[in-house]
Formats: sequence, structure tokens, C-alpha cells
Amino acid sequence: MTTIRLTAAQAMVRYLAAQLNEDGVPFLDGIWAIFGHGNVAGLGEALYAERESFRTYRGHNEQTMAHAAIAYAKQSGRKRAMAVTSSIGPGATNMVTAAALAHVNRLPLLLIPGDVFAGRGPDPVLQQVENFNDGTISANDCFKPVSRYFDRITRPEQLLTALPRAFRTMTDPTDCGPVTLAFCQDVQAEAYDWPEAFFEPRTWYIRRALPDARELAHAAELIRAAKKPVIVAGGGVHYSGACDALRAFAETHQIPVVESQAGKSALAWDHPLNLGPVGVTGAGSANEICTDADVVLGVGTRFQDFTTGSWNLFQNPARKLISLNVAAYDAMKHGAEPLCCDALIGLEQLSEALGDHCAEAPSSALKKAWFAAVDPLTAAPRDDIQSPSDQHVIGAVQRSSGPDTVVMCAAGTMPGELHKLWKAPRPGAYHMEYGYSCMGYEIAGAMGIKMAQPDREVICMIGDGSYMMANSELATAAMLGIDMTVVITDNRGYGCINRLQMGTGGAEFNNLLDHSYHVNPANIDFAAHAASMGAASVHVSSITELEDALQRSKSAKGPFVIVIDTDPYPSTPDGGFWWDVAVPEVSAREEVRAKRAEYEKQIKARALN
Repeated sequence: MTTIRLTAAQAMVRYLAAQLNEDGVPFLDGIWAIFGHGNVAGLGEALYAERESFRTYRGHNEQTMAHAAIAYAKQSGRKRAMAVTSSIGPGATNMVTAAALAHVNRLPLLLIPGDVFAGRGPDPVLQQVENFNDGTISANDCFKPVSRYFDRITRPEQLLTALPRAFRTMTDPTDCGPVTLAFCQDVQAEAYDWPEAFFEPRTWYIRRALPDARELAHAAELIRAAKKPVIVAGGGVHYSGACDALRAFAETHQIPVVESQAGKSALAWDHPLNLGPVGVTGAGSANEICTDADVVLGVGTRFQDFTTGSWNLFQNPARKLISLNVAAYDAMKHGAEPLCCDALIGLEQLSEALGDHCAEAPSSALKKAWFAAVDPLTAAPRDDIQSPSDQHVIGAVQRSSGPDTVVMCAAGTMPGELHKLWKAPRPGAYHMEYGYSCMGYEIAGAMGIKMAQPDREVICMIGDGSYMMANSELATAAMLGIDMTVVITDNRGYGCINRLQMGTGGAEFNNLLDHSYHVNPANIDFAAHAASMGAASVHVSSITELEDALQRSKSAKGPFVIVIDTDPYPSTPDGGFWWDVAVPEVSAREEVRAKRAEYEKQIKARALN
């Protein structure tokens, strides 16, 4: 056996660079890095040596670097990913939120935080968390509950098993999620005689699980017997590359499709069988057919509470639930009849089992009524209104977008409004991180999307609250020359949660800046702030000016930021469904007591479903 002597860090980097996806390109498109004492000498030196074959990107915050990597993986359909490294201590724990985000959304991410000395010579090392009762614990143990695979590298040769396991996890359709390899800093620098064969290029294929014959036959039997079936499209449709298969299945059997946040854009918005977004932030058309449906076929959805209206949406007492999902955990939720398999293969084989069976196509009147209700909300308003609504802003962005536009968001007002109102023309045109709904994902995420698909126009929709939460990667985008448009809707606080507070009977408190304890009123110049980080920026005062700025952004180089003041109170009144947000049983305020009575009625209704 021929060997080569390398440090553990050098071996890791060489291995990472040699792993290919099924298209023959590197599975990892480089690594994001902020160096500290826990990784600069070991991994830093190794990455420098391989900088031409394995690119290192420099960010400004460990969490947002990981967000960029996650968005890259999501927009790539999980076919490619990125790694992120930090030092020990706060650099590592900054990434825990991102690990949770990737875990919830089932997205591949490789995290390599530095760790304590395996040899325990300098004990405690700088930034070491000391557990008085367990000498094996470090801050990196925080990653364990939010990692699909966790390993602590305390010997160089452990990489011989840990690295293949890491890639097995990231490329497994069921276990896909974040991997954490906590890398002891002394071990990074330790040499070992490695088998040269370990570094030969290896191709990782994402397997397609076939359906069980009995589950397939039973699902087909239920659909054939249904009078009002409906398909709930989830994110698994995108990750399986099953959008065309979904369209063909729906058309062949005339079954309407509704879309979750993750599933939106699986069908073009104007397809006659696309009844729109479903659930809490859904369309009236989609929710009406789901309320009456006697068979609900979930495809690649984990049936999050927003999708199901906290399980109050599917109200037909004869309703049967079929869950076509690659993960048995999801396929069995809420007593569903499981069809545990890949979405693409499952839809094709289920269609074959159904033969020429056709359901009764839904009335086009439902969809027409929905758009008749909401289209006026996005129409351009008069320029003399004091503050446009978020719906007006969405309308302006929609009018300026094209077939290659990707609109993205994560938290606040925009996810709900975009789910209801955005008209996605094709798959991948809508990128929403709503599994974890993590404030601060947006700017870094937009950067990751553009890195994954450089030919797409990327528009980031972000509120002032999320912008204040994490904006530093705007400077990274400027440094890297990444073209993207950021639209900041400034409603002076957390407008979405303020409306939720009011909707549950609460007084306006601590959400809008004016309703928070303050000595001086807030006066934040977002355009000036963005400009200070290297972005082109402009503050606009009307929808007409917004549309002009959006046109200018198309020819801009680097990030282009547009700030517009919006009214924090309006939201789309049509559509939507109940969401279980517990209202206090006891309150001195009549408004809360009234909302509690309404809440108890909804809880009783769910118990009957």
C-alpha cells in the first residue's frame, strides 16, 4: 500500500476536494472560513496549500457564512454543498443556529469547528468551556442535537471513517442534513501516513428509493376511490427533481395541486391545476379544496403546522392522508398511509398503477376568485399615499421580474405575503427558508443563491428587523462582486409579530420601535448603512421610484440595495387559515379573554377532525 505523509488538516482538505457529485463536479464548492487560534495554524495552512483546487471564502460572521452555504445547497437541489470552518469558542457556537436551520430543512452542510486539545496539554485552552463533571465535553457538544452526524476528531486516522460517513450523510436523501466534525486543534497539525487511495476521486450518488409494492397498491386504491383528491407539494418535489413528474401526474389524473412554502414553484403559478399556496399563509382556492378533500396526497412534505393549519385544515370526516416521502419518519405522520420512496420514482409508479384513472378537475372559478381578490392589493397605488403596503412592494418587484428571477426571504412579514401573492413562473423561482424561519438568513442566503446559479437574477426581500439582525455579508457580496438586489421594507420594527400580538388580543408592546422602551426615537438610515459596506443603495419614497430603482439594479455590478418605508399594519385579508398560537387563559384585559374564547373553539374543532 502506497502512503503519503500529511497532517490531518491537509488530509481533510485533500479528501474534501476529491469528492464528486453524480454530474462529475465537486460536491463541495469550497469552504467558508473565519480563522482563529483553533483552526488558523492547522486548517488555515492546509487550505492555503489547496487554494487553487478548493476555494476558501472569507465572511464576516460564522452563522451567516453557514447561511450562505445552506442557501447554496438549497438552490442547488442538494446536489452540491459547501463547508464552513470556525475556531473554537464563540466562532463555533455562532454556527449552532445555522446547523439547526440546515437540520430542520434537511439540507447538506459540513461544519468544521476547531476544538480543544485532544492531548489536554494547555488545559484549559483559551475559550474552552469547562464542564466540572465531564472532561470530554466542549462547546461543540452544542452541535449534537442539531447535526445529522457528529464526530470529534481526536486522532488523525479517525478521518478515514469520519469523512466517508460525513459525505454519506450529506448525500443520503433520508438522513440529509448538517454534519459537524469537531476538529481538535492539536490533531489538525499532527502528521500521519495516509493511504494514497483515500484521496482518489469518488463519486457520490443520491439514491432513489423505490416504493414498496403493497404501499403503492394501497395508495392507488385510495386515490381511485376518492371523489375530491388533492396533492400537497412540498420541498421534496424540488430535491428529487420531480417537478415535471408532478405536473405530468396532475395532468394525467386531473388532481389539483397546492403548494407549501418549500414546495412553491413546483408548478407554474398559472397552471390550471395549481390551486395556489396552502395553509396558514395560503390562498382561499387552495384551502377550500383541502377543507373538502377526501384524499390528501402529500408529496415530499413534512406537514408543518403552517401547511396544515395546525392540523385544522383537512376537515372532511372521511379524509384519508397519504404521505409519499423518502423519510419513513415523515411518511407516518398523523396516521398517514405511507408511501415511502423517492418523489420522482413514486409519482411515476403511482401514475402507472392508476392507469387512465381521472378525478373530476376542480372548477376554475376558485382560482379566478382568488386572484380577483388579491390582484388589486399588488397594483401600483397613487404616489401620494403616505406609506405603501408590503403588498404594493411585492407587486412592483413582480412587475420587474422575469422568468430567471429568484425571489427569496426567510422571516417576518414577507414570507406570508410572498407565499400568497408571488407568481412563480418555474421551478426554483421561489426560495423561502421557512422551516426554521431564521431572521438574518436573507442577505447571506441571497449571496449563496447567486453563487449556486450565477445566471439567475436574485432579489432578496427583507424587513428592517431581519436586516438589523444580520447584514454583514453585504460587505462580503460587495467584496466578491456578487450581483444581487436587496429590497428592504422598513416598517420600523417587527410588524409581523406586532400584528400577531394584536391578533391574539395583546396590546402593541415591544415589537414596533415606537412601542418599545426608548429614550430617543429610532432613526436608522439603511441606505447609508448599505453604502458604507460597499453596496450601491438608494432610498425611494414611492412605488414608482421603487420600480425605477429595480430597473437600474438590473445593470448594476455587485449588491444593489433599495430601501422603502412601508405601513406595518396591512396584511392580505383574503385566504389564510387558523394557526395555533396559544392565548392566555387568564388576563385582566377583555381583548385577551375574547381571543381566548375564540381559541378554545378552534381547539375543540381540531379535536373533532
